[in-house]
Amino acid sequence: MRLGLLICAGLLAGCQAALPTLPEWQSPQGRDASYLGQIKDLRSGQILTAAELVERLSDAGQVLVGEQHDNPDHHALELWLLRALASHREQGSVLMEMLTSSQQRAVDQAQTASRVGQPIADLPKALDWQDGWDWSMYGPIVRYALQQPAQLQAANLDREEMMQIYRKQPALRGSASTSNAVREPLLEQIRESHCGLLPDSQLPAMLAVQQQRDRRMAERLQQADKPAVLLAGAFHVRRDLGVPVHLRDLGDRSTNAVLIFSEVGKPVSAEQADYVWYTAAVEDKDYCAEMRKR
Repeated sequence: MRLGLLICAGLLAGCQAALPTLPEWQSPQGRDASYLGQIKDLRSGQILTAAELVERLSDAGQVLVGEQHDNPDHHALELWLLRALASHREQGSVLMEMLTSSQQRAVDQAQTASRVGQPIADLPKALDWQDGWDWSMYGPIVRYALQQPAQLQAANLDREEMMQIYRKQPALRGSASTSNAVREPLLEQIRESHCGLLPDSQLPAMLAVQQQRDRRMAERLQQADKPAVLLAGAFHVRRDLGVPVHLRDLGDRSTNAVLIFSEVGKPVSAEQADYVWYTAAVEDKDYCAEMRKR
């Protein structure tokens, strides 16, 4: 029995040693916060190590990861997490909000080439990468994912699909996603993100686009080979408002876990996610002032 315990301990130590090194903080703010780098199980309140988090996420068929798009630390940790999960289990697929349905063929071609070591001279151009997503942040994640056995999949609507939804809002099926408890907070978030400059007449169309994007991500996640990881904005993966709500309406029975990377000073609740990882913060920018100028 003692020999068996030693073997098990050795295997466990080997798994932990296989985890990649955590990246250094890049963002300038919040580095003096006592809970910087803290990983919290929001259900139990337990503080976890990075290795413990990976162990728990490895048991989920679907891992939904929420980011703040302009925070480089979130992207560095996403890449770390993909590598860490790959050291624990065979991945089925990786899905990204930043890729749309019209790009999937180009993604498939790039993945075929990357897996056999065929260089792609201009990868952003080959993928028709959209300028709104900073390639310097997302490029390392995409390059890594393209070389892996797990399929890289587009999770988002393309621009033409969004415009069609904006012009004529389709009915959204399901009692969870259409409830006021979901719709009202989303409407408020749309108002705030547009700095109160959006006419009320446009709110229903904007809400429809937001929810149809979440529905598409849920559909792609449901159809993807398991285990699957979705990388998206934090609002998209929230348990109370985003993709998990649509998974319930779709009758999805897969086990899932929601992890949100959040800057210090921006708390996350147990209603929103299963786990939170607090990171350094980027400098505040007055996006509303820029929008008002435009």
